[in-house]
Amino acid sequence: MASEEQCSAPPRWRSISLTHVEYPAGDLTGQVLACMSLLPIAILVGFVTLIVFKRELHTISFFGGLIMNEGLNWLLKHILQEPRPCGGGHSSVTTEYGMPSSHSQFIWFFVVYFFLFLYLRMHQTNNARCVELLWRHILSIVLLAVALSVSYSRVYLLYHTWSQVIYGGVAGMVMGVVWFFITQELLTPLFPKIAAWPISEFFLVRDTSLIPNILWFEYTVTRSEAR
Repeated sequence: MASEEQCSAPPRWRSISLTHVEYPAGDLTGQVLACMSLLPIAILVGFVTLIVFKRELHTISFFGGLIMNEGLNWLLKHILQEPRPCGGGHSSVTTEYGMPSSHSQFIWFFVVYFFLFLYLRMHQTNNARCVELLWRHILSIVLLAVALSVSYSRVYLLYHTWSQVIYGGVAGMVMGVVWFFITQELLTPLFPKIAAWPISEFFLVRDTSLIPNILWFEYTVTRSEAR
């Protein structure tokens, strides 16, 4: 229970702005786009869930790339120090700087990396069935639409200018390509050794890099064990 002295001189309260997204009152489009802006948070939660339950090295590397991408965005913002549009009209933002957009950089890193994973990591397309190829293409289109929606939402809601969103997207795409090939060419050959470490065995960390189609492998193994 708060005392009268505490209530008479209340402290200055601040909200956690991580999920605080503002949109114009009564604007249905703005409300939908505000929800789209929260997708990076949902993706991070999904990654943490996957890592806890799957403990797969490629997923951990993907997540590590996302974190480094966010670190690069923070660094670029504080180097460029370009303000947000409308003089920072929003009441709660993580930083006053807007160049480049962190949401745009995050989502385009995620989408480009996922594209490369679908078409290069799961590389058995010559022997794949038409249905498998079709869902890859459909998933790619959906991811592209999501990335465009998240990027547009930041401009519509006046959190960023078009240039801030575009440069953020370019930075995210470049980081996604670079980190994918670092993972494939430098880290993946080390995964079997890392998986054999005693600490990795203790935490059940595994390496599935030698399995061409991990989704089909897990499906068939699960069905076999269930029977």
